[in-house]
Amino acid sequence: IVRASDLIQRCDCEVYDFLSMENTEWNGDIITNPPYKYATNFIYKALSIISKGNKLAMFLKVQFMEGKERKNLFREFPPKVIYISSSRIMCAKNGDFETMKKGGGSAVAYAWYVWEKGYKGDTIVKWIN
Repeated sequence: IVRASDLIQRCDCEVYDFLSMENTEWNGDIITNPPYKYATNFIYKALSIISKGNKLAMFLKVQFMEGKERKNLFREFPPKVIYISSSRIMCAKNGDFETMKKGGGSAVAYAWYVWEKGYKGDTIVKWIN
């Protein structure tokens, strides 16, 4: 089962605020590209509702690894794997692909951060693209 949602109607999906929804358990994996400034909140929320052994994949900037608060997050909940994109990925802000096509390259480096609930080992870093 795939369940798609967004904060605003950009696609054929459910519309709701993930951070405000009730803490019901989700028996599956979560894959998302959250608003960067709320990424840490999304991680804590998602890890609180998925079952042990399920995964959380977050598409975030590589620089998300920086910061004292996130260091504590990574110590408490280490990602199992971080897949760093070896090439720059163009992202369409707010789903605006037309504006993206007109622009040049991107100076932002991205990665997929993958947690497995209950994992306590060292994080493995791999490269994609």
